[in-house]
Amino acid sequence: MSLAQSPFPSEEDLIESFEEDLTLRDLGAEAKRHYLAYLRLASSFLNGRGKSLLDLQDIDVLREFLTYLRKKRKVSTKTAHHYLSALSSFCDFLLLEGYLSSNPIPAFRKRYLASYRSSMGLSRRKVISAEEMGRLINSVLSPRDKAILTVLAKTGVRRGELASIDVDDIDWESGCINLKPKRKRTNRLVFLDEEGLRVLRSWVTVRDSYLQDMEERALFVGEPGTRLCTHSVYQIVTKHAGRLGIHDSGSEDLEGRFTPHCFRHWFTTVLRRGGMRRELIQELRGDSRKDAIDIYDHIDPEELQREYLRCIPALGL
Repeated sequence: MSLAQSPFPSEEDLIESFEEDLTLRDLGAEAKRHYLAYLRLASSFLNGRGKSLLDLQDIDVLREFLTYLRKKRKVSTKTAHHYLSALSSFCDFLLLEGYLSSNPIPAFRKRYLASYRSSMGLSRRKVISAEEMGRLINSVLSPRDKAILTVLAKTGVRRGELASIDVDDIDWESGCINLKPKRKRTNRLVFLDEEGLRVLRSWVTVRDSYLQDMEERALFVGEPGTRLCTHSVYQIVTKHAGRLGIHDSGSEDLEGRFTPHCFRHWFTTVLRRGGMRRELIQELRGDSRKDAIDIYDHIDPEELQREYLRCIPALGL
């Protein structure tokens, strides 16, 4: 929807146009869902006080909203930061469309949430040992959930990348998976070792029993028999990690929680400790290679797989 011909757009028009903007920016589905939810709550708060989303440029309005989040909704500092990040992105959109003259939220956030930003620099993701990882995965009885945790550990993929894998993306003979194109992913080829393939095969043999539509090609499906969403992946990981006492959903500290992203940190750590070269780890993670010497240094997939199999630890699965 174009706002150019709407001098006084409705709240819904603004939100709908912002949603189109997020889609055009190729923001992930989960991030987009959160941004829109935060924006709608802010809209409801402002409307209840006779104001609109265009009043977000007023510092006093921002102070009222932050007070509301903390005192009424009892949100954590981390969650308040997420709200303001979403509103800042929205204000950037309004600035681009000519509805605001400036975006005051970055300066506001720096002043009132500075403690959160500085604490982030001191926090580290939880990294468990190979023995603990094996114990976590082997504690899972569901073949689907066990395969999800195994693929996360053995490949270091992000949960969005995992959720988008189709059965046809797996090359069983070569022991690799061809990932779908993603904004943050460069190299799309990831590998599995023998035990990783074995766990994945155990899931695929029973996968059809989950399906309602046999045409569904998603590797991981939920109870309705459709592709698993990224939020479900998060819930699956934190449920099993919480059962073993390595995830505390109420912890403000990153080291107190074990989420899907922790697998990516674990994957990177074990490869580095195994002596893999930095550029090969970057390639397996799908990171952007920014230095000119990296860009022109073409990596042999066979060498990459050999190094992967040498460095990835067996977990006793």
